[in-house]
Amino acid sequence: MGNFDWIVRPVTSEREVEELSRALNNLPVSLTRALWLRGVRSFDEARTFFRGGGEALHAPTLMADMEAAADRVARAVRARERVVVYGDYDVDGTTSTAMMTHFLRDHGVPAAYFIPDRFKHGYGLCESGVDAVAELGASLMIAIDCGVTAVKEVAYARGKGIDVVICDHHTPPATLPDANALLDPKRADCGYPFKELCGCGVAFKLISRVAELLGDDPDSVGQYLDLVALATAADVVPLRGENRVLLRQGIERIRAEPRLGIKYLAEEGNVNLGECNTRAIQFALGPRINAAGRLGDAKRAVKLLLAEDIPEATARARQLERVNTERKALDRLLLETAEQRAEALLEAGRSTIVLYDESWHLGVLGIVAARLVDRLQRPTVLLGGSNGLAKGSARSIDTVNVYQALAACSELLTTFGGHDYAAGLALDPSGVPAFQDAFEQAVLDMGHRGAGRKTLEIDAELPLADVDARFWAVLEQFEPFGAENDPPVFMSRHVTVASRPRLLGQSGDHLKFRARHGDSPSCEVIGFRMGDRFEEISSAMDGRRPIDMAYTISENRWNGTRSLQLQLKDLRATT
Repeated sequence: MGNFDWIVRPVTSEREVEELSRALNNLPVSLTRALWLRGVRSFDEARTFFRGGGEALHAPTLMADMEAAADRVARAVRARERVVVYGDYDVDGTTSTAMMTHFLRDHGVPAAYFIPDRFKHGYGLCESGVDAVAELGASLMIAIDCGVTAVKEVAYARGKGIDVVICDHHTPPATLPDANALLDPKRADCGYPFKELCGCGVAFKLISRVAELLGDDPDSVGQYLDLVALATAADVVPLRGENRVLLRQGIERIRAEPRLGIKYLAEEGNVNLGECNTRAIQFALGPRINAAGRLGDAKRAVKLLLAEDIPEATARARQLERVNTERKALDRLLLETAEQRAEALLEAGRSTIVLYDESWHLGVLGIVAARLVDRLQRPTVLLGGSNGLAKGSARSIDTVNVYQALAACSELLTTFGGHDYAAGLALDPSGVPAFQDAFEQAVLDMGHRGAGRKTLEIDAELPLADVDARFWAVLEQFEPFGAENDPPVFMSRHVTVASRPRLLGQSGDHLKFRARHGDSPSCEVIGFRMGDRFEEISSAMDGRRPIDMAYTISENRWNGTRSLQLQLKDLRATT
């Protein structure tokens, strides 16, 4: 029996998929179906999906307040005003800060930056942070990846004579701050065609327009695409539309011409930048950048990204590697404790997980919450103690909008903000029990009643004989993969196990065998962390019983050779 319920993703018209297949030079229907499920409906849309470049990007001026923001920044550049960039401590915030700071300094502006301390200041704009900006002598503050909810804090800054430009991408409240300009594609009055840019993407749009006003070479802003790529991948924004184009172009720059900080960070993480992809950013580069802010001073990450000589880049990369090692140790300890308490809640009949421990390290709560969601499939809030408040992170499953759930509990919260599936919050510790009940009820009101069996969404059924060089040449161009563009999952029925299975890894955690359809050549299959299915495969081979497989397809590179490999997601006996 499979570990998942398999669901073949529906399309509105199989006939139209077949017509699109013919329009694409008889592309295999399985690949065409995967394209259709990613919004591709025509030859031109397929060309944009596979080849879209700068022409696929929207004009920055389509964004509400862009002209006011760009004019104000351009005026600061021309007058060499003191500008302070106010960022955030995650990858999106630190890359944005480095990008804007470098752009301003490159134009002769005496720019400084401020990153709030996770433990002292908390998330986003705060009055003590504004005080620090004022002490730096700023006449203009550019807030990036934060600010859209900071009504009081923006008023406080302007009361000190500081102009404020905001570049944010979070969900705006009903009342917006009275900034000189507020850029956020999610604003209700913003007609910008693409709503899902990360904070660094919004800031990149601002830089692009300012560069245009200053008469710069239009291609000059391309030097920042590597930073946009880091933020886009690490912030897990949907990889469609502009995000797909920006990430692809940024990865190309990382592969060909990485800035020093990225180059030496990759060396510390054993990442081959020549083959950099979304996964390398999300699981190797991003966590190391994030570690700086999770365990102390996020300015360390900004300094790495701004490093202009090899000794500094090397030293700062090694510093982040040490911090990340410490972070991973904290992750393991907290996950073990939190998972035990979470399972107790679920055994008591809860549909959600809300846990608080004053001693828990705030810097790793988001990571551990995400892992609990992955393991237990429940909306999760983890809280630690900081400055007399319970502060922490919320993560959720696909069917529950955690931002809306928190909004339903807002009377109990000091502050909250974020996205559909990830958010931050703070409240009085005495209110945690009431919040636990209110959050549970808010999620139940959305129709969530528990975990149930996990589902596995299938893009298309695929005869193994179709997996050839041409098939891979097209599938490879589906990259970059990420949110809303996961690697296509294919299903093959009535598959024959063509070789004796083997267990791999020191603990025998991984499974490897070959499979075929009929008389077609056999394909190599690898099942990571699926060693427990060894007997099932052995029995199917010995009894000559066919199986059904769900899998993705990748290229295995080993000792200078390349071969296609099916990465097993699940299997079941053919019925």
